[in-house]
Amino acid sequence: KQCSIANRKKTSRLMKEISEKKVLVLNLDHSPVGVVNVHKGFVLTYLDKATLLVKYDYLQIRSVDHVFDYPAVIRLNHYKNIPYNGVLLNRNNLFKRDKYTCQYCGSEKDLTLDHVIPKSKGGKTTWKNLITACHRCNTIKGNKTPEEAGMPLVSFPFKPNLSYFLAEYAERHAEEWIPFLAMRQV
Repeated sequence: KQCSIANRKKTSRLMKEISEKKVLVLNLDHSPVGVVNVHKGFVLTYLDKATLLVKYDYLQIRSVDHVFDYPAVIRLNHYKNIPYNGVLLNRNNLFKRDKYTCQYCGSEKDLTLDHVIPKSKGGKTTWKNLITACHRCNTIKGNKTPEEAGMPLVSFPFKPNLSYFLAEYAERHAEEWIPFLAMRQV
């Protein structure tokens, strides 16, 4: 009985992982447009609005009399002019960019945001002037620049693009995407 309960839990986890798989959508020029769920990706390919470029090898979509590939990467069949406004500057995206670590000491606890050049000294709220800092380091740095405080940065802030975040996701959940994102990383 214990074995069947464990198998059901394992199967349930696997089914959840499969149902949460995502599909990378590329424009006709192979630039990333976005990410959709497998259902939407399948419908786009089935209706010939997109071409399947890469499938998840170990998964299939089955009907009574057909077996279809489980899409991982699709390319739209017609170019879509989609205005790109960049990645939204917000707390969550900043933490992601800095890998949830303080850019002064490397701590992963009690994180806040810090202006590299303080606002009082003309520092702007931009990707290139904001970093993740732990509360302790942020307090020690205070109203100084990192140089004035004697606190060098672990890495310098930069403005990420969509491919940067997609590659981050792909490394953990969809390695099939990596060849399509590698040439577009920051």
